[in-house]
Amino acid sequence: MTAELISGTEISKAILEEIKVEVSEMKEKTGKVPGLVTILVGENPASVSYVTLKVKTALNLGFKEVQDNQPEDISEADLLALIDKYNNDPEINGILVQLPLPKHIDDKKVLNAIDPDKDVDAFHPVNVGRLMIGGDEVRFLPCTPAGIQELIIRSGTETSGAEVVVVGRSNIVGKPIAMMMAQKGTGANSTVTIVHTRTKDLAYHCKRADILIVAAGVPNLVKPEWIKPGSTVIDVGVNRVGKNEKTGKAILRGDVDFDKAKEIAGKITPVPGGVGPMTICMLMRNTLRSAQRAQ
Repeated sequence: MTAELISGTEISKAILEEIKVEVSEMKEKTGKVPGLVTILVGENPASVSYVTLKVKTALNLGFKEVQDNQPEDISEADLLALIDKYNNDPEINGILVQLPLPKHIDDKKVLNAIDPDKDVDAFHPVNVGRLMIGGDEVRFLPCTPAGIQELIIRSGTETSGAEVVVVGRSNIVGKPIAMMMAQKGTGANSTVTIVHTRTKDLAYHCKRADILIVAAGVPNLVKPEWIKPGSTVIDVGVNRVGKNEKTGKAILRGDVDFDKAKEIAGKITPVPGGVGPMTICMLMRNTLRSAQRAQ
């Protein structure tokens, strides 16, 4: 049995089309579109590449997109003043500060300065707290966990009462997706276990999972014999394990041994082309929801 492939590339395309339609309807009714600002400090090549992709996606959806590039030596005070300006701009619904920031700037202070109702990355402590409470309190779901949950829902995987095992306890993926899967609601109502580097008998817990979400950042950590036959496997890991000599591009591997795992799992995400494309997609949806609430 070969597992059904859960393609984040295809699912993200479908969601972006849905967002595009909603933006068009919003413009027709109100004359306004969602506004997103991306703040880039310095010229880190990876950050430039990622911001460029965000900007391109936002413009393709019909958003108002402001790319605000700042020099590497901008002071922390000036960056905080810039954020305050966008916090008070009614045409801006989402504020993104691309990380990492230069060493002389306190990341936490900057992220905490963003208005929680414009924090479309959902990193602000207020939004983390809202996620914990759940229900109507939630303004934004953090982007990668939201993408994971969307993949699970759209793959037709039953979550209610399912045993979910999350490998990894990061603030960006592991903790929030565990909380989201345990909440009441669509794509949730699961029984959730978080495992990590100090867990005794990792294999035992993974084998119990109807839905296995792996976000450890260790290539091929999860062995095929750890996977429950017929389960849904979501591989969040993106690990550079070498370079293709012909193309010069990085060779990417997930946290799961994909080639062997796909013969055991019922459904599985590839790397690349699984969770990755969903993150920016969910960022755009958060910005749209922020704009709709502001009407």
